[in-house]
Amino acid sequence: MPFKIGELAKATDTQAVTIRFYEKEGLLRQPERTGSGYRLYSEEDVERLHFIRRCRQHGMNLAEIRELLAFRDSPAPSCGWIGELVDRHIARVEEQIASLETLKVHLQALRGTCSGESGHCGIIDSLAHGAPCPCCEGLHCRLERRPPQE
Repeated sequence: MPFKIGELAKATDTQAVTIRFYEKEGLLRQPERTGSGYRLYSEEDVERLHFIRRCRQHGMNLAEIRELLAFRDSPAPSCGWIGELVDRHIARVEEQIASLETLKVHLQALRGTCSGESGHCGIIDSLAHGAPCPCCEGLHCRLERRPPQE
């Protein structure tokens, strides 16, 4: 039974605009169209979109997903590179965890600057006049490089 884009969106918990984007990027095939121009999708498209969404949930970018889909569509003898791809993602997650732990320590120190007395707040004073923290600035830069989420 064919699905219209709204039905595919609902079945996969994906916004229609995202589905059209994945089509434009070549992750989903161009769908058949009805005489009136409605897109029609198959069960295979539902399965493929679920695969793409799981990849995105695991932090994979579009180029990586494209490679995984190519392998999935035409498996090669070796899939070792896929394990290496996941290893790189694990390393990035470990970096992010370490950076977040550092940020937590700095936030706890910042929290310690406020006594809760009225008329003066150590947190506001520290944020307004304190020196920038090199660890926090580094964290900010690393978090901005993360792939965009849907």
